[in-house]
Amino acid sequence: MAVIVRRALGLIPRELAARPRETRDCRRCARRYLLSDNVIRLLDFQQKKVALANQMYISKDQYFKTIEEKLKKNELILKDDLKMLLHLCHMPADVEVAKDLIYRYHAENKNVAFGEFRFGPLFVRLCHELGLEETAEEMVKDQNLKGFFNDSTSFNILMDMLFMKESYERALGVLMEMKNQGIKFNKDTYILAFAICYKLHDVENARSIYSQIMHTDSNICHNLHVFLLALSGEQQNLISALEAAIGSSVSKFVKKVSFAHDVMAVVRESMENNSELQSECEDICEMLQKSGQITALSLDEMLCHTPAGRKPLNPLLDQRKISRRTLQPLRSTLLSE
Repeated sequence: MAVIVRRALGLIPRELAARPRETRDCRRCARRYLLSDNVIRLLDFQQKKVALANQMYISKDQYFKTIEEKLKKNELILKDDLKMLLHLCHMPADVEVAKDLIYRYHAENKNVAFGEFRFGPLFVRLCHELGLEETAEEMVKDQNLKGFFNDSTSFNILMDMLFMKESYERALGVLMEMKNQGIKFNKDTYILAFAICYKLHDVENARSIYSQIMHTDSNICHNLHVFLLALSGEQQNLISALEAAIGSSVSKFVKKVSFAHDVMAVVRESMENNSELQSECEDICEMLQKSGQITALSLDEMLCHTPAGRKPLNPLLDQRKISRRTLQPLRSTLLSE
């Protein structure tokens, strides 16, 4: 069993190594992240930055000087001060001023509810835009700021950034920090956690995390399920899962499951010690192949594929114009997360 696990987890690098140099170079340049644009919302953040810059009646430098004076004189930092400054940051030096402002604002307001606005995702998106994942990691882990990053979105975007840089150990550390701070996990968190454990070759943790992933009827979850069954040696359950996925056994109105080619290689290898089930498995694999359900994609490529963002049916109706907290009209583009 241990041999199968080691071979399975080492399969993707071997497959990659066998590919032409041009393909490998392409993969190294590929963007490897897991969250959809609806979560990261980087373009939305950048558009707001441009809109606010055009509305300013003073220059960015003048605004920063005003904020720095308030910090020096220990004047009260207002919510709009922090919102505006975060949207005016364009370089790492600007972010250093933003950090000072965040510490002061949090010290003055940590016992006061921020209403429906959350600063955490805004700051992490700024770090994402400027490539400052180390700064974001330092801030979310700082116990002096506990409660400032009080949402799953901040942690998920940061884990996604670290995953993209292949810093899997650090991403796992952010996940543990999220758990220690009592931040509720959502579906994106579990998908990220599974991908991180998969990359770290941590099969047991990946198996535990998979059991908690919501919407397990998705294509990627079917692949993960079959992959884990093969690694754990649950041969009969594995056969049943594959049989249920055969295209001819489901309604034509239901989208067929597609399996990664390397997942099926692991499945075949897991059956080598059982000749009876091996024959049955080969028959099933042949049927899956004929129905076009075995793809050229690897599990790694499936995990690193960016999901398409959800598009509203009616963009005009999707824009919220009333505050959920005060039931008053929203007067600023900054009042949404």
